[in-house]
Amino acid sequence: MNFWMRQTHRWLSVVFTLTVLANFVAMAFGEPPAWIVYSPLPFLFLQLFTGLYLFALPYFAGRRRATGTA
Repeated sequence: MNFWMRQTHRWLSVVFTLTVLANFVAMAFGEPPAWIVYSPLPFLFLQLFTGLYLFALPYFAGRRRATGTA
Protein backbone atom coordinates (compact mmCIF):
# COMPACT_ATOMS: atom_id res chain seq x y z
CA MET A 1 0.00 0.00 0.00
CA ASN A 2 2.79 2.44 0.87
CA PHE A 3 4.54 1.85 -2.45
CA TRP A 4 1.39 2.64 -4.42
CA MET A 5 0.66 5.71 -2.34
CA ARG A 6 4.15 7.06 -2.99
CA GLN A 7 3.89 6.34 -6.71
CA THR A 8 0.47 7.98 -6.86
CA HIS A 9 1.80 11.03 -5.04
CA ARG A 10 4.74 11.31 -7.45
CA TRP A 11 2.60 11.00 -10.57
CA LEU A 12 0.07 13.45 -9.20
CA SER A 13 2.88 15.94 -8.72
CA VAL A 14 3.94 15.51 -12.35
CA VAL A 15 0.39 16.02 -13.61
CA PHE A 16 -0.12 18.98 -11.28
CA THR A 17 3.08 20.62 -12.54
CA LEU A 18 2.02 20.13 -16.16
CA THR A 19 -1.39 21.65 -15.55
CA VAL A 20 0.18 24.66 -13.82
CA LEU A 21 2.55 25.11 -16.76
CA ALA A 22 -0.37 24.85 -19.17
CA ASN A 23 -2.11 27.49 -17.09
CA PHE A 24 0.81 29.90 -17.48
CA VAL A 25 1.04 29.23 -21.21
CA ALA A 26 -2.68 29.90 -21.60
CA MET A 27 -2.34 33.14 -19.63
CA ALA A 28 0.42 34.28 -21.98
CA PHE A 29 -2.11 34.29 -24.83
CA GLY A 30 -4.77 36.25 -22.96
CA GLU A 31 -7.54 35.47 -20.51
CA PRO A 32 -7.79 31.66 -20.24
CA PRO A 33 -11.10 29.88 -19.85
CA ALA A 34 -12.17 28.92 -16.34
CA TRP A 35 -11.62 25.18 -16.89
CA ILE A 36 -7.93 25.81 -17.59
CA VAL A 37 -7.57 28.06 -14.55
CA TYR A 38 -9.14 25.51 -12.20
CA SER A 39 -7.70 22.36 -13.79
CA PRO A 40 -4.78 22.03 -11.30
CA LEU A 41 -7.08 21.99 -8.27
CA PRO A 42 -8.28 18.35 -8.33
CA PHE A 43 -4.67 17.15 -8.55
CA LEU A 44 -3.67 19.51 -5.76
CA PHE A 45 -6.38 18.15 -3.45
CA LEU A 46 -5.43 14.57 -4.25
CA GLN A 47 -1.83 15.44 -3.47
CA LEU A 48 -2.95 16.94 -0.18
CA PHE A 49 -4.55 13.66 0.90
CA THR A 50 -1.70 11.43 -0.28
CA GLY A 51 0.85 13.82 1.23
CA LEU A 52 -0.90 13.84 4.60
CA TYR A 53 -0.98 10.05 4.56
CA LEU A 54 2.73 9.86 3.76
CA PHE A 55 3.49 12.49 6.40
CA ALA A 56 1.63 10.61 9.13
CA LEU A 57 2.94 7.19 8.13
CA PRO A 58 6.16 7.22 10.22
CA TYR A 59 4.26 8.30 13.32
CA PHE A 60 1.75 5.47 13.05
CA ALA A 61 4.45 2.95 12.19
CA GLY A 62 6.43 3.99 15.27
CA ARG A 63 3.44 3.43 17.52
CA ARG A 64 2.72 0.09 15.96
CA ARG A 65 6.32 -0.99 16.46
CA ALA A 66 6.40 0.22 20.09
CA THR A 67 3.18 -1.56 21.06
CA GLY A 68 3.67 -4.66 18.92
CA THR A 69 7.06 -5.72 20.24
CA ALA A 70 6.37 -6.34 23.92
